[in-house]
This record gives sequence, C-alpha cells and structure tokens, in this order.
Amino acid sequence: MTLAGILAAIEVTKSRISRQRVVLLGAGSAAAGISAQIVTAMMSEGLSEAEAKSAIWLVDSHGLVHSGRSNLERFKREYAQPVERVAEWRPADIDRVSLAEVVRGLHPTILIGTAAQPGAFTEEVVREMAGHSDRPVIFPLSNPTSKSEAQPSDLISWTRGRALVATGSPFADVVYNGRTISIGQCNNAYIFPGMGLGVIASKAARVTDSMFVAAARALAEMSPVHRDPASSLFPPLEDVRSVSRRVALAVAGEALGSGVAGAATAEELERMIDAKMWTPQYVRYRRTAD
Repeated sequence: MTLAGILAAIEVTKSRISRQRVVLLGAGSAAAGISAQIVTAMMSEGLSEAEAKSAIWLVDSHGLVHSGRSNLERFKREYAQPVERVAEWRPADIDRVSLAEVVRGLHPTILIGTAAQPGAFTEEVVREMAGHSDRPVIFPLSNPTSKSEAQPSDLISWTRGRALVATGSPFADVVYNGRTISIGQCNNAYIFPGMGLGVIASKAARVTDSMFVAAARALAEMSPVHRDPASSLFPPLEDVRSVSRRVALAVAGEALGSGVAGAATAEELERMIDAKMWTPQYVRYRRTAD
C-alpha cells in the first residue's frame, strides 16, 4: 500500500522512484516491509540493491541508524548508513542524530512515519523538507488517529499546499486557499484481496517481491491524482472490487512472467480471475405456513 501511494505521488512530480531519497521514522516491522518494497521497486528501474538501500534512511528511538551504532538488529544493519556520510552534516551528537538533522542534511523527497509518535513531523521538520522539494511526499502512517505523526491540515499548511499526503487513519478533506484536497488512507484492503486472487488464479508456487511491486504499480495506475492533483492518492474504497480485479491481473501476470506459475494467455488469466472472484449473491428464502 505504501509503495502504491509513493508511486502515485511521484507520478505527480514527474519523477521516478529510483531518484528518491526516503526517510522513515520508525524502524520496526512496518518499516522493514516498506523498505523492502521500495528497494525492489528501485531495483526494477536499474539500481543495484546497494544503491537502492543507500537511498533509505531509518530513524528509530535512538536517532539515525548508521554504521557507527553498535548492537543493531539485522534489519537495521542492512540499512545502516555509513557514519562517515553522516559526520559531514556535523550533527550535535553523532550517536543520536535527530530526525530534524537528517532532514536538514539529506533533503529527503519522501518522509514516512511508522513510529506512533504523535506530532513527530514538526513544523520545523516539514518546512525544512519543503524548502528543498517542490512536492514533498509525506505519509504519517501510524494509527489510530491519535498516534499520527502529523495532522494533514498542518502538512498542507506548512508546505503551502504542495505536500502529497497519505495517512494510516482516515482524515477529512483539507481546504487550503479555496482548494479541497482529499487525504487518502493507506488501507490494506486495496491490495490483499487482489493479491490473494492473483496468486490463486495463477496457481503461483510462491509469492515474490516483484509480485507485490506489480500489485502496487497496478493500484498506483488507478490513482485519482492522474486526473486531478488535489484528489486522493487512492481510489474510493467503493471501487475496491474493480481495484482488486486489476491488482489480481497484475499479480498473476507477474507470477507467470517470473516463472513461479504455469503458462497461460492473458485471456485465460482474465477468465480464471473472473471465475474465482466472489459475487455477493444470496438465495432468497420465503417463509411458508406450517
């Protein structure tokens, strides 16, 4: 879901995911999954794994994750940035580099929150980011609403309406300078039905990272922002059935293309997916007299 939102957002900026600089506040399981998907997407555009990982910067409760810190978990070690690179910023404390210092030194294009630290995306941090990015992509994904790293209305205001925002919890539209900006919710319901359907229909032997990226790209292609930059990054949940079908087609096609499923034509895939889709039709019962 997060990757789909990013892909939709950077389409608005006319850029590519391989050119992004990503900061994640929070380095738990959510950040691990998001990072892995971003790396796979970047590699699909020609970057090496090392190059892709060098574009991802993690900030945990002890500050920036870098090679100078000891006792890092395996996931954090994989994404630890060289301490020499960080030292060039001259942080106040190299052992505890803050989010604000990372944003000031790196000039990220994407900022993602998975730390459940309400208000962590401060005005200082957001304005600094917006000073170096025409359309900053900011996703405060922690939920419930009370744990969100920022309020969308603040993000829109602090960036003068330029931020591309998605959240983990539902938020109301934001009105800014007479424009109504819809805030998309990064809801897994957009992905997992189509993902499962594509796997089942294609009879895939296993699920690959590239299949998840295919799902994300399919969802991103359905983003309303392609028609209206003020729209949500995600389609209405009411459209989830058609979204799921399109995601399933992309997943099944990738499964076949990557050799983890049997052979089938595009037409056969469509027929299999349509046959496997559940239709909410119920038999009518009528009570009769005893």
